[in-house]
Amino acid sequence: MHHTIPSYTAAHVIALPDADQTPEQLAGLAPGIAPESQFARRLAESGCRVIIPDLISRKMTRRQSEYGGWGSELSQREYLYRSAYEMGRHIAGYEVQTVLSLVDWIESHQGPERRRIGVMGYGEGGMIALYAGALDPRINTVGVSGYFGPRENIWEQPISRNIFGLLEQFGDAELATLIVPRSLVIEAAPGPVADLPGKGGAPAKLAGPDPGEVYTEVQRARQLLASYVEEIPIRLILGSGLPFGSEPALEVFLDNLRLGLKPGPSKPITPSIPDTTVFEARQQRLIAAWDRHTQQTLVRSPYIRKEFMKSLNTSSISSFEETIEPYRDLYRDEIIGHFNDPLLPMNPRTRQTYEGENWTGYEVVLDVFEDVIAYGILCLPNDLKKGEKRPVVVCQHGLEGRPRDIVQGDHQAYHDFASKLASRGFITFSPQNLYIFQDRFRTLQRKAYPLKKTLFSIIVPQHQQILNWLKTLPNVDAERMAFYGLSYGGKSAMRIPALVKDYCLSICSADFNDWVWKNASTVTPYSYVWSGEYEIFEFNLGQYF
Repeated sequence: MHHTIPSYTAAHVIALPDADQTPEQLAGLAPGIAPESQFARRLAESGCRVIIPDLISRKMTRRQSEYGGWGSELSQREYLYRSAYEMGRHIAGYEVQTVLSLVDWIESHQGPERRRIGVMGYGEGGMIALYAGALDPRINTVGVSGYFGPRENIWEQPISRNIFGLLEQFGDAELATLIVPRSLVIEAAPGPVADLPGKGGAPAKLAGPDPGEVYTEVQRARQLLASYVEEIPIRLILGSGLPFGSEPALEVFLDNLRLGLKPGPSKPITPSIPDTTVFEARQQRLIAAWDRHTQQTLVRSPYIRKEFMKSLNTSSISSFEETIEPYRDLYRDEIIGHFNDPLLPMNPRTRQTYEGENWTGYEVVLDVFEDVIAYGILCLPNDLKKGEKRPVVVCQHGLEGRPRDIVQGDHQAYHDFASKLASRGFITFSPQNLYIFQDRFRTLQRKAYPLKKTLFSIIVPQHQQILNWLKTLPNVDAERMAFYGLSYGGKSAMRIPALVKDYCLSICSADFNDWVWKNASTVTPYSYVWSGEYEIFEFNLGQYF
């Protein structure tokens, strides 16, 4: 049976609390938010129909497969983010879809006189309101509180905010231009404060935004709209000690709904303290629902990848080489990320550092980009003859490894395989890859993601420069340069030779498996969803490779 929304509804508002607030708090039905900031209640008192979705919280809980295995302390948002990211989905996207589905519902129930629709959010809810408003022109007015500002520090914030390639095209100012000519109200109120310690999850801090930075970002939006012929419909609400959901912000927001409404006199509700276990049970139902959706995409992903790869012609080597290149381009540009900077002159610096029984080792440094070098250990057999060409094996360490670990010391994982190959007559080179110093390289990955880059955006050109240099050595057979990597080096063995075509073969040791399943499954005990490697997830890999 079809119901129209009653005519007395002046407007429709989707009110979004911060992730650590409940809909009941925003409506004044539960304690936790000061009466002057209960903007869902204030808007309802003003004659609006108000719908308040529940966002996934930042609550930290220990996560582990029901079948055992390793586990980590993760926020509920990061838990959902991890598997979704691998599958080309996002917790922010899921919550935006929640808003858009509510807009669908509102529009399907509109009476003959269409009532305007507004979305207003605070903190994480402000982010979702901004994104939803940028995406859906049916939303007439957007209110963002405690969120709007520059995004260059997104890597310090909860990793659930990390969006691959965001800053390549969009900051908050650019998103604001997508809302115009509809109206946008930005309230420079203090945002939520959070400190996520990173006990297996990604460490993060949340504070601000600074009112001065909010002002600067709003001005940047205005500059982007400098040629806009009418008055730019962006209003900034500033003030000392400004609470979120303030009277000035609500007045402008209601005015933008074109109903001349003013917030009614505030009538705080004094409810009894509710049973908060009900709220947590609802959270767990939401988490289970979104996880179930992600897991369904994971189960389907092999068939999606098979369909994606159908243009690959394997009937001959030549047809394969011709049809593989578009896939390589997509992998380089959309999954790994690519810097267009030209490689610098190599400027090699070498010194002899190691002396084996029948080989000699040299430390090597090469320039790659400005302030970026490649470093490694070159092992040369002592029986090389003038004019003789030998094959090269580039030997790659694993997580937290060093080149010397695979040259000497009989490390239990590597057993000196670089120097032992040199003893057998191979030329070997052992590079230092970036995955070292715990959170330092993971922070680098987090900085790279919003730029549509990854660690391998840097590692791949390092390896290209290494091979360029090895080709200049008199005893190197440039047609026989191979890659041999173990563990994270095995992960490298799958990614680097896929893009550095000078490698004639690749050995992946102690890493090859159903990688997408291992990253995205919330069932299997060995999934990276449960581990401390919060940088390991590659956006949308599961839909392609």
